[in-house]
Amino acid sequence: MSFLFKKQLVAAGITLTVLSTQVAASELQSVQQAQLAPMSQVSLPDVNGGVASLSDFKGKVVLVDFWASWCGPCRQSFPWMNQLQDTYRAEGLEVVAINLDQEAELAKAFLQDVPAQFTVLLDTDAQLPDEYGVMGMPSSYLIDRNGKIRAQHIGFHSDRVKDYEDSIKALLAE
Repeated sequence: MSFLFKKQLVAAGITLTVLSTQVAASELQSVQQAQLAPMSQVSLPDVNGGVASLSDFKGKVVLVDFWASWCGPCRQSFPWMNQLQDTYRAEGLEVVAINLDQEAELAKAFLQDVPAQFTVLLDTDAQLPDEYGVMGMPSSYLIDRNGKIRAQHIGFHSDRVKDYEDSIKALLAE
């Protein structure tokens, strides 16, 4: 199911609750098995009026988090991602949240309630979700210093935070 089709379902009032509560956490893939993050050169506006692309973070471990303003689990994940950014920035972690709302104002309103202390990009034209295989909200991809996707998970589950952080620490140590 394409992301655009999922957005149309949401617009029609059909929710994706099953997808947002599912988890598809993956163990760290080996460097040899991991694929390069797709479309890393695509530049997107950020919420502060700038522009960035994932390639700007090459050489760092990047947690890419696709989210939307209507996503309940996203509200829970933002404080954790703020803590991650604060704790591991000096070791080379960058959290990059990519909002998929069609209207940037929805993302900005969300951020008034749930502030982000990390990079937030706006993909109002849905350029990236299909390329990454986004299946639910939030969907996170852990990218190593060489630009390869080494882990991914769908949804946010506070009881799995330790596992998520262990994967991040392992990549930071490489």
